[in-house]
Amino acid sequence: MDSDCIYLCGNSLGLQPKKTRKLLEEELDVWASAGVQGHFNHPYGRPWVSIDDHVIAESARIVGAQNHEVTIMNSLTANLHFLMISFYRPTTHRYKIMMEAKSFPSDYYAIESQVSLHGFSPKDAIIEVEPRNGEDTIRTEDILQRIEEEGDKVALVLFSGVQYYTGQFFELDRITSAAKKKGCMVGFDLAHAVGNVPLRLHDWEVDFACWCTYKYLNAGPGGIGGAFVHEKHARSQLPRLAGWWGTDPAQKFVMDHVFRPIPGANVYRVSNPNVLATTSLLGSLQVFARTTPEDLRAKSVLLTGYLEVLLMGVQGFKILTPSESHQRGCQLSLLFDGGLMLPVFEELQRAGIVVDERKPDVIRVAPTPLYNTFTDVWTFVKILKEAIERARSGQAPQEGTAIEGFITS
Repeated sequence: MDSDCIYLCGNSLGLQPKKTRKLLEEELDVWASAGVQGHFNHPYGRPWVSIDDHVIAESARIVGAQNHEVTIMNSLTANLHFLMISFYRPTTHRYKIMMEAKSFPSDYYAIESQVSLHGFSPKDAIIEVEPRNGEDTIRTEDILQRIEEEGDKVALVLFSGVQYYTGQFFELDRITSAAKKKGCMVGFDLAHAVGNVPLRLHDWEVDFACWCTYKYLNAGPGGIGGAFVHEKHARSQLPRLAGWWGTDPAQKFVMDHVFRPIPGANVYRVSNPNVLATTSLLGSLQVFARTTPEDLRAKSVLLTGYLEVLLMGVQGFKILTPSESHQRGCQLSLLFDGGLMLPVFEELQRAGIVVDERKPDVIRVAPTPLYNTFTDVWTFVKILKEAIERARSGQAPQEGTAIEGFITS
């Protein structure tokens, strides 16, 4: 990025840590000089056969889990499918999945296909909890009430951690507790939550969770996915897909046909993880290891709070994201007056402000505590005011000239 650019788009793709390039170059050098020997004899102490061992502990710390409850593999939606095979076990009476309305499309597609795979109608089997009329976010009490009313027929409660469009941070502990009382399995898509908000998956007794690593974890575009499975399921007989990376590492190269399941989340691995993608994640986690989730959260609350206060003096939009800090991460979603969003977005791009848009009228702004500053926030709001004034006066470019909005969630 240009030095005068202000990047407020960590909710879509995190910036590259300075050390990532060096780590990746080291792996390329090992590949060039050692070839297949890099799997076991690695000059930098990162043998490829166990490359994911180097990213488990810090990932577990970030999501509030035990090391053996976390695995790094695949991608987010693939991991949702893998885990729903185990945790969506519908019966003729208990077969429904409860989720938030207007979830990220890939989540809905995964749930819809899993429901159909089991022979149920998505229209009947998917319960979408909506905001009240005239409101933009979903009240926790409404989620809990739906669980209480319909939980006896619900096999799985599967919400986002942070809603991608509004930026609402759901009260995961309360949702989990309510769902457990009704006998439901509980899972979360943490794409917008991991590295952004405080998580205690183990203590909350969440059954499973999945996340991507390219947003707030800064692992690069298309980065490897992560998953959590609570230790209470470590030795369970739940059905799952299997592959040789989920069998006992000490016996892996015996090459027989006896599957010896790893007790923990790693049993869900079916193949060796991508070394370059895992190393890219390592580069970011080494930065996270120099701070704490608590310190990052403290800065985030101040940074986004400062953004909110400054935005209160600007006309032309409303903030969709809850004002209470415990109900949001770093992102604020701005819903613009009709027809205003795209011209404003174009002006921001031309001024070197990197945010993203979600049609028809939302711009998402995410001051990320790991690398954004209060000066970034102040400058953004100053330029935003100017962009709105130009858009309203007709000085902004016409619709259709903007760079296409970003494709990530």
